[in-house]
Amino acid sequence: MRHPRTICLSSITISVAMIAAPVSAETLRLLTWGGYAPEDVVAKFEAETGHTVEVTKSNNEEMIAKLRATAGGGFDLAQPSQDRIAGPQEEFGIYKPIDLSKIDATLFIPSMLAATQENTTVGGEVYGVPHVWGTSGLVLDTSMAGMVQDYADLCGEDVAGKVSYRLKRPTLIGFAFSMGLDPFTAYGDEAAYTEIMEQVEAKLIDCKPNVKTYWGGGDELMGLVRSGEVVASMAWDTGGWKLNADNPNITFVAPASGALGWVDTFVLPAKGRADDAAYDWINFVMRPEIAAMITAAAGNFTASQGADEFADDALKARYQASFPPEAIDNIKWYPPVPAGLEAIEGGVLDRVKAAN
Repeated sequence: MRHPRTICLSSITISVAMIAAPVSAETLRLLTWGGYAPEDVVAKFEAETGHTVEVTKSNNEEMIAKLRATAGGGFDLAQPSQDRIAGPQEEFGIYKPIDLSKIDATLFIPSMLAATQENTTVGGEVYGVPHVWGTSGLVLDTSMAGMVQDYADLCGEDVAGKVSYRLKRPTLIGFAFSMGLDPFTAYGDEAAYTEIMEQVEAKLIDCKPNVKTYWGGGDELMGLVRSGEVVASMAWDTGGWKLNADNPNITFVAPASGALGWVDTFVLPAKGRADDAAYDWINFVMRPEIAAMITAAAGNFTASQGADEFADDALKARYQASFPPEAIDNIKWYPPVPAGLEAIEGGVLDRVKAAN
Protein backbone atom coordinates (compact mmCIF):
# COMPACT_ATOMS: atom_id res chain seq x y z
CA MET A 1 0.00 0.00 0.00
CA ARG A 2 1.29 3.46 -0.90
CA HIS A 3 2.02 5.83 2.00
CA PRO A 4 -0.78 8.42 2.51
CA ARG A 5 1.78 11.26 2.31
CA THR A 6 2.88 10.01 -1.14
CA ILE A 7 -0.69 10.05 -2.39
CA CYS A 8 -1.21 13.58 -1.09
CA LEU A 9 1.97 14.91 -2.66
CA SER A 10 1.12 13.24 -5.99
CA SER A 11 -2.31 14.88 -5.96
CA ILE A 12 -0.77 18.27 -5.27
CA THR A 13 1.75 17.76 -8.08
CA ILE A 14 -1.00 16.84 -10.53
CA SER A 15 -3.09 19.83 -9.48
CA VAL A 16 -0.19 22.25 -9.88
CA ALA A 17 0.62 20.82 -13.30
CA MET A 18 -2.97 21.24 -14.41
CA ILE A 19 -3.04 24.84 -13.22
CA ALA A 20 0.30 25.63 -14.91
CA ALA A 21 -0.66 24.12 -18.26
CA PRO A 22 -2.30 26.41 -20.81
CA VAL A 23 -6.07 26.13 -21.06
CA SER A 24 -5.68 25.24 -24.76
CA ALA A 25 -3.22 22.40 -24.11
CA GLU A 26 -4.01 19.28 -26.13
CA THR A 27 -2.67 15.79 -26.67
CA LEU A 28 -1.11 15.47 -30.10
CA ARG A 29 -1.30 11.95 -31.51
CA LEU A 30 1.55 11.88 -34.03
CA LEU A 31 1.92 9.15 -36.66
CA THR A 32 5.45 9.45 -37.98
CA TRP A 33 8.75 7.85 -38.99
CA GLY A 34 11.58 6.85 -36.67
CA GLY A 35 13.84 9.81 -35.94
CA TYR A 36 11.29 12.48 -36.90
CA ALA A 37 10.13 13.13 -33.31
CA PRO A 38 13.20 12.54 -31.10
CA GLU A 39 12.69 12.61 -27.36
CA ASP A 40 14.63 15.84 -26.81
CA VAL A 41 12.47 17.67 -29.37
CA VAL A 42 9.26 16.30 -27.86
CA ALA A 43 10.38 17.41 -24.39
CA LYS A 44 11.13 20.95 -25.60
CA PHE A 45 7.79 21.18 -27.37
CA GLU A 46 5.83 19.95 -24.37
CA ALA A 47 7.64 22.35 -22.02
CA GLU A 48 7.05 25.33 -24.30
CA THR A 49 3.44 24.71 -25.34
CA GLY A 50 1.88 22.63 -22.57
CA HIS A 51 0.71 20.11 -25.18
CA THR A 52 1.62 16.45 -24.76
CA VAL A 53 2.77 14.27 -27.65
CA GLU A 54 2.02 10.59 -28.22
CA VAL A 55 4.35 9.25 -30.91
CA THR A 56 3.50 6.21 -33.05
CA LYS A 57 6.29 5.17 -35.42
CA SER A 58 5.24 3.82 -38.79
CA ASN A 59 5.92 3.80 -42.54
CA ASN A 60 3.95 4.78 -45.64
CA GLU A 61 2.04 1.54 -46.07
CA GLU A 62 1.09 1.30 -42.40
CA MET A 63 0.11 4.97 -42.19
CA ILE A 64 -2.30 4.69 -45.08
CA ALA A 65 -3.69 1.39 -43.76
CA LYS A 66 -4.29 2.82 -40.27
CA LEU A 67 -6.00 5.93 -41.61
CA ARG A 68 -8.10 3.96 -44.09
CA ALA A 69 -9.27 1.60 -41.34
CA THR A 70 -10.55 4.52 -39.26
CA ALA A 71 -11.64 6.84 -42.09
CA GLY A 72 -8.95 9.27 -40.96
CA GLY A 73 -9.31 8.78 -37.22
CA GLY A 74 -6.99 7.88 -34.37
CA PHE A 75 -4.31 10.50 -35.06
CA ASP A 76 -4.02 14.28 -35.23
CA LEU A 77 -0.96 14.60 -37.45
CA ALA A 78 0.67 12.13 -39.85
CA GLN A 79 3.75 12.14 -42.07
CA PRO A 80 3.30 10.17 -45.30
CA SER A 81 5.48 10.84 -48.33
CA GLN A 82 4.01 13.41 -50.69
CA ASP A 83 3.20 10.81 -53.35
CA ARG A 84 0.89 9.07 -50.83
CA ILE A 85 -1.47 12.00 -50.37
CA ALA A 86 -3.46 12.93 -53.49
CA GLY A 87 -4.39 9.37 -54.47
CA PRO A 88 -5.48 8.18 -51.01
CA GLN A 89 -7.38 11.43 -50.48
CA GLU A 90 -9.26 11.13 -53.75
CA GLU A 91 -10.08 7.47 -53.09
CA PHE A 92 -10.63 7.33 -49.33
CA GLY A 93 -10.99 10.91 -48.03
CA ILE A 94 -8.65 10.27 -45.10
CA TYR A 95 -7.17 13.79 -44.77
CA LYS A 96 -8.48 17.28 -44.12
CA PRO A 97 -7.15 20.40 -45.91
CA ILE A 98 -4.25 22.38 -44.44
CA ASP A 99 -5.13 25.88 -43.23
CA LEU A 100 -2.13 27.66 -44.71
CA SER A 101 -2.83 30.76 -42.61
CA LYS A 102 -1.75 28.71 -39.57
CA ILE A 103 1.57 27.69 -41.15
CA ASP A 104 4.57 30.01 -40.83
CA ALA A 105 5.68 29.89 -44.46
CA THR A 106 8.84 31.88 -43.69
CA LEU A 107 10.26 28.80 -41.93
CA PHE A 108 10.23 26.71 -45.14
CA ILE A 109 12.58 26.57 -48.12
CA PRO A 110 10.28 28.28 -50.66
CA SER A 111 10.82 25.89 -53.59
CA MET A 112 10.11 22.86 -51.40
CA LEU A 113 6.97 24.38 -49.92
CA ALA A 114 5.67 25.31 -53.38
CA ALA A 115 6.43 21.90 -54.87
CA THR A 116 4.75 19.99 -52.05
CA GLN A 117 1.69 22.21 -52.12
CA GLU A 118 1.36 21.61 -55.87
CA ASN A 119 1.77 17.84 -55.54
CA THR A 120 -0.71 17.53 -52.66
CA THR A 121 -3.52 19.70 -54.02
CA VAL A 122 -6.85 17.93 -54.48
CA GLY A 123 -9.97 19.77 -55.54
CA GLY A 124 -8.27 23.12 -55.07
CA GLU A 125 -7.31 22.38 -51.45
CA VAL A 126 -3.76 21.80 -50.17
CA TYR A 127 -3.35 18.67 -48.06
CA GLY A 128 0.37 18.58 -47.26
CA VAL A 129 3.42 20.67 -46.39
CA PRO A 130 7.02 19.37 -46.52
CA HIS A 131 9.15 18.14 -43.64
CA VAL A 132 12.03 15.66 -44.08
CA TRP A 133 13.51 15.15 -47.53
CA GLY A 134 16.29 13.40 -49.39
CA THR A 135 17.49 12.83 -52.90
CA SER A 136 19.19 10.45 -55.25
CA GLY A 137 21.80 11.73 -57.66
CA LEU A 138 25.48 11.03 -58.28
CA VAL A 139 28.08 9.64 -55.90
CA LEU A 140 31.51 10.18 -57.40
CA ASP A 141 35.16 9.72 -56.69
CA THR A 142 35.93 13.24 -57.87
CA SER A 143 39.63 12.46 -58.33
CA MET A 144 38.73 9.95 -61.05
CA ALA A 145 35.22 10.90 -62.23
CA GLY A 146 35.13 14.67 -61.95
CA MET A 147 33.95 14.88 -65.55
CA VAL A 148 30.64 13.24 -64.62
CA GLN A 149 28.11 16.02 -64.17
CA ASP A 150 24.82 14.31 -65.04
CA TYR A 151 23.27 10.85 -65.17
CA ALA A 152 23.94 10.32 -68.88
CA ASP A 153 27.64 11.05 -68.27
CA LEU A 154 27.82 7.65 -66.60
CA CYS A 155 27.95 6.32 -70.16
CA GLY A 156 31.14 8.23 -71.00
CA GLU A 157 34.38 6.55 -72.04
CA ASP A 158 36.34 8.04 -69.12
CA VAL A 159 34.42 5.90 -66.62
CA ALA A 160 33.88 2.78 -68.72
CA GLY A 161 33.65 -0.35 -66.61
CA LYS A 162 33.60 1.60 -63.34
CA VAL A 163 29.96 2.66 -63.17
CA SER A 164 27.05 1.34 -61.14
CA TYR A 165 23.36 2.10 -60.74
CA ARG A 166 20.20 0.17 -59.92
CA LEU A 167 17.82 -1.27 -62.46
CA LYS A 168 14.99 0.56 -60.74
CA ARG A 169 12.61 3.40 -61.42
CA PRO A 170 14.91 6.29 -60.27
CA THR A 171 17.44 5.31 -62.95
CA LEU A 172 14.79 5.58 -65.68
CA ILE A 173 13.63 8.96 -64.39
CA GLY A 174 17.15 10.34 -63.89
CA PHE A 175 18.35 9.31 -67.34
CA ALA A 176 15.24 10.81 -68.91
CA PHE A 177 15.87 14.20 -67.35
CA SER A 178 19.55 14.12 -68.30
CA MET A 179 18.55 13.42 -71.91
CA GLY A 180 16.46 16.60 -71.99
CA LEU A 181 13.16 14.77 -71.50
CA ASP A 182 10.60 15.43 -68.77
CA PRO A 183 8.91 12.21 -67.66
CA PHE A 184 6.84 13.89 -64.96
CA THR A 185 4.98 16.12 -67.42
CA ALA A 186 4.12 12.98 -69.41
CA TYR A 187 2.52 11.23 -66.43
CA GLY A 188 -0.99 11.88 -67.69
CA ASP A 189 -0.30 10.52 -71.18
CA GLU A 190 0.68 6.85 -71.42
CA ALA A 191 1.66 7.15 -75.07
CA ALA A 192 3.98 10.08 -74.38
CA TYR A 193 5.46 8.33 -71.36
CA THR A 194 6.03 5.16 -73.34
CA GLU A 195 7.89 7.16 -76.00
CA ILE A 196 10.16 8.69 -73.34
CA MET A 197 10.83 5.32 -71.76
CA GLU A 198 11.71 3.82 -75.16
CA GLN A 199 14.41 6.46 -75.59
CA VAL A 200 15.72 5.79 -72.08
CA GLU A 201 15.70 2.04 -72.75
CA ALA A 202 17.89 2.49 -75.82
CA LYS A 203 20.30 4.68 -73.84
CA LEU A 204 20.60 2.20 -70.98
CA ILE A 205 21.21 -0.70 -73.35
CA ASP A 206 23.97 1.27 -75.10
CA CYS A 207 25.39 2.07 -71.65
CA LYS A 208 25.62 -1.53 -70.43
CA PRO A 209 29.34 -1.96 -71.29
CA ASN A 210 30.13 0.87 -68.86
CA VAL A 211 28.40 -0.82 -65.93
CA LYS A 212 30.57 -2.77 -63.52
CA THR A 213 27.44 -4.15 -61.86
CA TYR A 214 23.88 -3.13 -61.11
CA TRP A 215 23.81 -2.64 -57.38
CA GLY A 216 20.96 -4.04 -55.37
CA GLY A 217 21.61 -2.85 -51.83
CA GLY A 218 23.28 0.07 -50.12
CA ASP A 219 26.00 -1.97 -48.45
CA GLU A 220 26.95 -3.50 -51.77
CA LEU A 221 27.33 -0.11 -53.42
CA MET A 222 29.28 1.35 -50.50
CA GLY A 223 31.74 -1.54 -50.75
CA LEU A 224 32.17 -1.09 -54.50
CA VAL A 225 32.90 2.62 -54.16
CA ARG A 226 35.21 2.23 -51.17
CA SER A 227 37.26 -0.41 -53.00
CA GLY A 228 37.62 1.75 -56.13
CA GLU A 229 35.88 -0.79 -58.34
CA VAL A 230 33.23 1.86 -58.97
CA VAL A 231 34.13 5.55 -59.33
CA ALA A 232 30.76 6.91 -60.48
CA SER A 233 27.29 5.78 -59.47
CA MET A 234 23.70 6.79 -58.97
CA ALA A 235 22.95 6.78 -55.25
CA TRP A 236 21.39 8.74 -52.42
CA ASP A 237 22.80 11.86 -50.77
CA THR A 238 23.31 10.48 -47.25
CA GLY A 239 25.27 7.53 -48.66
CA GLY A 240 27.60 9.89 -50.48
CA TRP A 241 28.14 11.96 -47.34
CA LYS A 242 28.88 8.84 -45.33
CA LEU A 243 31.54 7.83 -47.85
CA ASN A 244 32.94 11.36 -47.79
CA ALA A 245 33.61 11.01 -44.08
CA ASP A 246 36.05 8.20 -44.92
CA ASN A 247 37.45 9.55 -48.20
CA PRO A 248 37.27 13.28 -49.02
CA ASN A 249 37.50 12.53 -52.76
CA ILE A 250 34.14 10.73 -52.68
CA THR A 251 30.97 12.74 -52.29
CA PHE A 252 27.39 13.29 -53.43
CA VAL A 253 26.93 15.60 -56.42
CA ALA A 254 23.55 17.00 -57.49
CA PRO A 255 23.28 16.27 -61.25
CA ALA A 256 23.06 19.16 -63.69
CA SER A 257 19.53 18.10 -64.69
CA GLY A 258 18.47 17.94 -61.04
CA ALA A 259 18.62 15.49 -58.15
CA LEU A 260 15.51 13.31 -57.72
CA GLY A 261 13.77 14.19 -54.50
CA TRP A 262 11.42 12.51 -52.05
CA VAL A 263 9.79 14.38 -49.21
CA ASP A 264 7.86 13.23 -46.16
CA THR A 265 5.12 15.66 -45.28
CA PHE A 266 2.77 16.83 -42.59
CA VAL A 267 -0.92 16.00 -43.14
CA LEU A 268 -3.99 16.35 -40.97
CA PRO A 269 -6.04 13.13 -40.68
CA ALA A 270 -9.70 13.72 -41.47
CA LYS A 271 -10.94 12.96 -37.95
CA GLY A 272 -8.07 14.51 -36.00
CA ARG A 273 -9.23 16.36 -32.91
CA ALA A 274 -6.16 18.43 -31.96
CA ASP A 275 -5.56 20.67 -34.96
CA ASP A 276 -4.14 23.54 -32.88
CA ALA A 277 -1.51 21.24 -31.38
CA ALA A 278 -0.75 19.90 -34.85
CA TYR A 279 -0.10 23.38 -36.26
CA ASP A 280 1.95 24.26 -33.19
CA TRP A 281 4.09 21.15 -33.73
CA ILE A 282 4.65 21.94 -37.42
CA ASN A 283 5.76 25.50 -36.73
CA PHE A 284 7.90 24.38 -33.78
CA VAL A 285 9.86 21.66 -35.57
CA MET A 286 10.43 23.85 -38.63
CA ARG A 287 12.42 26.36 -36.59
CA PRO A 288 16.00 26.04 -37.86
CA GLU A 289 17.54 25.11 -34.50
CA ILE A 290 14.86 22.48 -33.82
CA ALA A 291 15.01 21.15 -37.38
CA ALA A 292 18.75 20.60 -36.93
CA MET A 293 18.00 18.35 -33.94
CA ILE A 294 15.73 16.25 -36.15
CA THR A 295 18.44 16.04 -38.81
CA ALA A 296 20.84 14.76 -36.15
CA ALA A 297 18.34 12.04 -35.20
CA ALA A 298 16.98 11.10 -38.63
CA GLY A 299 20.09 11.62 -40.77
CA ASN A 300 18.23 13.64 -43.41
CA PHE A 301 17.71 17.36 -43.73
CA THR A 302 14.34 19.07 -43.46
CA ALA A 303 12.60 21.76 -45.48
CA SER A 304 13.45 24.27 -42.76
CA GLN A 305 15.04 27.41 -44.19
CA GLY A 306 18.54 27.87 -42.73
CA ALA A 307 18.55 24.72 -40.60
CA ASP A 308 21.81 23.59 -42.17
CA GLU A 309 23.58 26.39 -40.26
CA PHE A 310 22.72 24.60 -37.01
CA ALA A 311 23.83 21.15 -38.18
CA ASP A 312 27.03 19.38 -37.20
CA ASP A 313 29.92 21.26 -38.85
CA ALA A 314 31.08 18.32 -40.96
CA LEU A 315 27.58 17.44 -42.15
CA LYS A 316 26.81 21.11 -42.83
CA ALA A 317 29.91 21.39 -45.02
CA ARG A 318 28.95 18.29 -47.02
CA TYR A 319 25.37 19.45 -47.44
CA GLN A 320 26.32 22.93 -48.59
CA ALA A 321 28.92 21.59 -51.03
CA SER A 322 26.36 19.20 -52.58
CA PHE A 323 23.42 21.56 -52.50
CA PRO A 324 24.09 25.19 -53.30
CA PRO A 325 20.78 27.11 -53.50
CA GLU A 326 20.43 26.61 -57.25
CA ALA A 327 20.73 22.82 -56.82
CA ILE A 328 17.99 22.88 -54.15
CA ASP A 329 15.67 24.77 -56.48
CA ASN A 330 16.46 22.31 -59.31
CA ILE A 331 15.42 19.17 -57.42
CA LYS A 332 12.88 17.12 -59.33
CA TRP A 333 10.31 16.05 -56.72
CA TYR A 334 8.53 12.75 -57.30
CA PRO A 335 4.80 13.30 -57.92
CA PRO A 336 2.23 10.52 -57.41
CA VAL A 337 2.58 7.71 -59.96
CA PRO A 338 -0.57 7.22 -62.09
CA ALA A 339 -1.89 3.72 -62.67
CA GLY A 340 -0.33 1.96 -65.64
CA LEU A 341 3.11 3.58 -65.59
CA GLU A 342 4.73 0.95 -63.38
CA ALA A 343 3.92 -1.72 -65.96
CA ILE A 344 5.58 0.37 -68.69
CA GLU A 345 8.66 0.86 -66.54
CA GLY A 346 8.81 -2.80 -65.58
CA GLY A 347 8.93 -3.83 -69.21
CA VAL A 348 11.76 -1.39 -69.92
CA LEU A 349 13.80 -2.63 -66.97
CA ASP A 350 13.30 -6.27 -67.96
CA ARG A 351 14.48 -5.62 -71.52
CA VAL A 352 17.52 -3.65 -70.36
CA LYS A 353 18.48 -6.47 -67.99
CA ALA A 354 18.10 -9.10 -70.73
CA ALA A 355 19.97 -7.16 -73.43
CA ASN A 356 23.43 -8.36 -74.45
